[in-house]
Amino acid sequence: MSTRQGTDPRGEAADPTPAPGAARSGAAIEVRDLRQRYGDFEAVRGVSFDVAPGELFALLGTNGAGKTTTIETLEGFRRPSGGAVRIFGTDPYGRPAGLRDRMNAVLQQSGLLDDLTVAETIDLARALAAAPRGHREVLDRVELADKSDVAVRALSGGQKRRLDLGLAILTRPEVLFLDEPTSGMDPEMRRATWQVIADLIDEGVAVLLTTHYLEEAERLADRLAIMHRGEIRVAGALSEVLGGWGDRIGFRLPPSVRSADLPSLSGAVAAVGVRGGEPWASYAVTGSDTDHRAHTAVAELLRWAHLHQVALGGLEVRTASLEDVFLRVADGAADLVGD
Repeated sequence: MSTRQGTDPRGEAADPTPAPGAARSGAAIEVRDLRQRYGDFEAVRGVSFDVAPGELFALLGTNGAGKTTTIETLEGFRRPSGGAVRIFGTDPYGRPAGLRDRMNAVLQQSGLLDDLTVAETIDLARALAAAPRGHREVLDRVELADKSDVAVRALSGGQKRRLDLGLAILTRPEVLFLDEPTSGMDPEMRRATWQVIADLIDEGVAVLLTTHYLEEAERLADRLAIMHRGEIRVAGALSEVLGGWGDRIGFRLPPSVRSADLPSLSGAVAAVGVRGGEPWASYAVTGSDTDHRAHTAVAELLRWAHLHQVALGGLEVRTASLEDVFLRVADGAADLVGD
C-alpha cells in the first residue's frame, strides 16, 4: 500500500510548503485567521491553513483544541466569528447548492439507519446523489461486498465506519472531511482504509483529516498541523515538523537507579516516564549538528553506565517521532507556528 511521509503515493517529493499563512494557488480549502467564539470563550483563535486538490492535510490536536469546531465551520454548519473560510473560493456557510455536490464528510457521529441492510443503505444514497459511483464499486472499495445483505445494526463498529466512508466517496467529492475515520477498526482494516484514502488523493481529492492515530497522520499526510487551545502550534510537512525536535536516547531505568542519579549529558535534556509499564529514561538532543551531539551524548552515557555498572536495557537512539512532538505541544513546550 501507499505511504505518504512527505511524498505522494508514487513516492515522489511533495510540493514545497509555502510560507506560514500564505495562500497557495488553486487551493481547494482556504482558512484565513479563523476565529470561533462561544460567548466569552474563544474556541478557535486565528487559525490559517489551506489544502490543495490531491493533498491530505492532517489537523491534529489535544482534546478541546478546536479541531471539530474548525471542521464544522468548513462544512458550512457554523458562521465564523472572525476571519474567513472558503471551499473552491466559496463561503461554505449554509452549504450552498454550488458546493453541496463537491464536498462530503465522514463524521464521528454516524447517521446510518439500523433497519436498512448495507445494500439498501448504498442504494438510498445513490438515489440522492447527482452522479454516484456504482453500487458494486462502493462495496468493493470499502470491502463490504460480503455484508451486502446484513442489517446495519448487525455490523461491528469498524464495519459501520467503512460504510460511512463508502457513503462519503459514493458522491465523488472533490473535498472530503474525515473525522476519526478509522476508529473501531482492527489494524488490518485500518491499513486497508488508508489505501482507499490514498487512492482518493491520487484521484485529486482534497482531504482534511483529523485523527488520534498519529501513525495514520504519519502515513497519509502531505502536511499537518497540531492545534492546542484553539491555536496552531506546529505546522508543515512531516519532515519539517520533526526536523526541529532533534534525536532521542532512551533506555529502561533499572530499579537501582533513581531519576536524580541520571547523568547530565552534553546538549541533552533528561526525562523519566513509563513505557510498557516500566520506568523509562529518555534524553532529548536538540540544537544544531544534532548527529554530533547525539553521538557525544551516547558516548558519555556509555561511560557513565560502565563506571556505575548500570545495564542500559532497551537502549535506543532515534529521531523524534510525531508522538514526541504532539506530547511536547500538549505540555505547552512548542512556540506558536502558523501554517
